[in-house]
Amino acid sequence: MSSTLTRAAERAVRYLEGIGTRSVAPAPEGVRLLDQLAGPIPDSGRSEESVVDELDRIGSPATVASAGPRYFGFVIGSGLPVSLAANWLAGSWNQNAGMEVMSPVAARLERVAVDWTRELLDLPVGVQGAFVTGDTLANFAALAAGRYRVLHDVGYDLSTRGMSGSPPITVVVGEEVHVSVLRALSLLGFGRDRMLRVPVDPQGRMQADRLPVLSGPTIVCTQVGNVNSGAFDPVGEISRRAHAAGAWVHVDGAFGLWARAAPGRRDLAAGVEAADSWALDCHKWLNVPYDSGIVFVRDGAALRSAMAAGPAAYLPTGGGELMEFTPEMSRRARGVDAWAALRYLGRSGVEELVERCCQLARRFADQLRSAGFRVLNDVVLNQVLVSFGDDETTRRVISEVQQDGTCWCGGTVWHGTAAMRISVSSWATTEADVDRSVEAMVRIGRQELGAR
Repeated sequence: MSSTLTRAAERAVRYLEGIGTRSVAPAPEGVRLLDQLAGPIPDSGRSEESVVDELDRIGSPATVASAGPRYFGFVIGSGLPVSLAANWLAGSWNQNAGMEVMSPVAARLERVAVDWTRELLDLPVGVQGAFVTGDTLANFAALAAGRYRVLHDVGYDLSTRGMSGSPPITVVVGEEVHVSVLRALSLLGFGRDRMLRVPVDPQGRMQADRLPVLSGPTIVCTQVGNVNSGAFDPVGEISRRAHAAGAWVHVDGAFGLWARAAPGRRDLAAGVEAADSWALDCHKWLNVPYDSGIVFVRDGAALRSAMAAGPAAYLPTGGGELMEFTPEMSRRARGVDAWAALRYLGRSGVEELVERCCQLARRFADQLRSAGFRVLNDVVLNQVLVSFGDDETTRRVISEVQQDGTCWCGGTVWHGTAAMRISVSSWATTEADVDRSVEAMVRIGRQELGAR
């Protein structure tokens, strides 16, 4: 066993040490080799060493180098080495973090990591939090708590009576609502056609003065950190208006909520503390390994009631076990990875990480604009949208940049215009990485413009 684990660790370290020099996108021939890992299940097994060797030899070349310094797609963090090391150690412990009796260390570190994160983001004291797989499940759990609470407030017990015959709930979202919120709402039984959509300003911020008149059980979904522009809804003003009508306010803060950790960006998220629930990713800006997110809810009793599984004689529930606040019962010890990252970085380290990524995003925007290309958004956070001409040219540039391998950026459509979407989220990205990536973008952009 020890030789197999040592071999795997050596190969993992070698992979990471070379990630900065390889193509960010895998070569087509590397992806084609994945067929060798498929086929019918073998009649007989192989040695541990050969399985690890095969996985590295065939699997590693087919990875996207999102753990490296020049991946700028989908707001993906690179994974801090200390957090990855903690992940490896926690994997060897193989702990089920559902209940404290299953793993005292997993339960303690999760509670500490949740509380440290709450302090870092300056959310209200007493907020209940727990780790989930990511923003979608955090949105799901938070909105489930909101659904429970707004029905409870009108005398309807969702836990015993279910949704059939329940009073209708009004759901309000912005026109730029993220798909993870829509997915969570769909899983909770809220149809998209019945949602009320609030107009947004040119940067994608919900317009608080355009909220509809609210009455009866209502959930209002806001976001901080628009996935395209990085813009923030005015959560404080929305909360003031919504709470006056007894509504529940939820914040989808997958990456944008981390702005509260950096004093220079904190004003973007002013008023966020007034909401009732928050969803957050740790595998984005905290740069911990996948998968890791946190749900925060002001009313812990509502979250617990929404997640209740019912009695089971063999389960020691009722004492605030972590599984009572999440959709999962069996759950990996995600809190270990986050605890290690927060212990290593401290408050000042998280502040520096967030601020540096924002400054690097500005460096992208300034250089691309100076090269003659159009930046479409106000670069207030870590998101940059750039057009390289007409939509067809922009899409070709995105494709060519991805194939070039110097960096990787995705595409999007912003206000009807095709755009390259640059997300700076990695602890490993430097100014040199930005400059090298811009050089490739400009070179390819000018080639495509010259070829028209």
